[in-house]
Amino acid sequence: MGREQWKKIWIGSAGNMVEWYDWFVYASFATYFAGAFFPHGNPTAQMMNTAGIFAVGFFMRPVGGWLLGRVGDRQGRKAALTLTVTLMSASAVLIAVAPTYGVAGYGGALVLLLARLLQGLSVGGEYAASATYLTEASDPRRRGFASSFQYVSMTAGQIVGLGLQILLQRTLSDDALHSWGWRIPFVVGALGAAVIFYLRRSMLETEVYEADDSGGAERGTLRALWRHRREALLVMALTMGGTVAYYTYTTYLTKYLSNSAGLPKRTATLVSFTALIVFACLQPLAGRLSDRIGRRPLLITFAVGSTLLTVPILTLLQHAGSFWPALGLSLLALVVVTGYTSINACVKAELFPTGVRALGVALPYALANALFGGTAEYVALWFKNAGIESGFFWYVAGCAAVSLVVYVSMRETRDLDLTRVKDAEVSTPAPAS
Repeated sequence: MGREQWKKIWIGSAGNMVEWYDWFVYASFATYFAGAFFPHGNPTAQMMNTAGIFAVGFFMRPVGGWLLGRVGDRQGRKAALTLTVTLMSASAVLIAVAPTYGVAGYGGALVLLLARLLQGLSVGGEYAASATYLTEASDPRRRGFASSFQYVSMTAGQIVGLGLQILLQRTLSDDALHSWGWRIPFVVGALGAAVIFYLRRSMLETEVYEADDSGGAERGTLRALWRHRREALLVMALTMGGTVAYYTYTTYLTKYLSNSAGLPKRTATLVSFTALIVFACLQPLAGRLSDRIGRRPLLITFAVGSTLLTVPILTLLQHAGSFWPALGLSLLALVVVTGYTSINACVKAELFPTGVRALGVALPYALANALFGGTAEYVALWFKNAGIESGFFWYVAGCAAVSLVVYVSMRETRDLDLTRVKDAEVSTPAPAS
């Protein structure tokens, strides 16, 4: 890759990191602020309330996918990426200053809800704009490698958030963290977003987008997307299993290790932090492998592994008991998930022509995340609260099994020319030779 391409990937990824830092820091610090916005009582009920608000953010993602996907296709990838980080900065500020239940009753929870709605709007467009930008900005022979940095940056955002959590856990008392310390990461997120806004103002548009003169007034419209509805349904189906598994082993993992496996919060956080560092390093390696052997083999490997191993891994994690067994099992799960995360961005972008690529990725992906990714934590807690936690293990495995059917029947997308993608090239669900 040339220097200019690396610059595009760096700026796109850095912004994505801040976006997802703000998105995930809500989940990683929820154990500390859950009691601040709701009446005292059952801790699991408090966590379900905060998880419910977390899920609500996902239901704004289809709106953000439609709105910001349209901006990305009509005004350019740069315009969409700049707008998303602005919305994310505003949401981080709102959470940082939200009043507690003791000060404003449920008013604080309403501020929290508004912030999550803004985050959902922002991330709903960020994923597609970032996926499209990274895929278009790269060498056609290294699209898998380049687009893998989307999940490197997403994971890096989590790592920074968890690292800050570990630091705060070791410098502040537990009472201080529950009282006011949980606000610190949201202040940091707002400042980081301001820096990325400055960088994205000077970023370069992709050559693929600038060279495209098709679409005209229908660029980025639902009417144009309707002509690619088979590809849109394919995006939803191939996302289903991956997003449930990803959120289970990332945002929910720390809570699961703490609430179900009985590990101390500090140990659970350290397990997640260490596992995510390894996970981030695996993404470019798997992305590069997909450039050599294709996307489908990695997707199929993920789906088979997730279908067969989810129940054993989550069952054993309940009895891990200490850092090293928990880390080993978490790493095994994340290695399996890498088959999806490392390449799903480019696979989706490769399905659509330039004039509807951002919207084509954004809207169906956001819908799938709203239905499955955003609700994963809430579903897990619902099963736990009902006394049948193992039901969630089978739910995750079942979602992966559904996606496996799609991966086996879909066509290979590695060698498609992004400037010449047509319906006939990607719609026929024939296995690659």
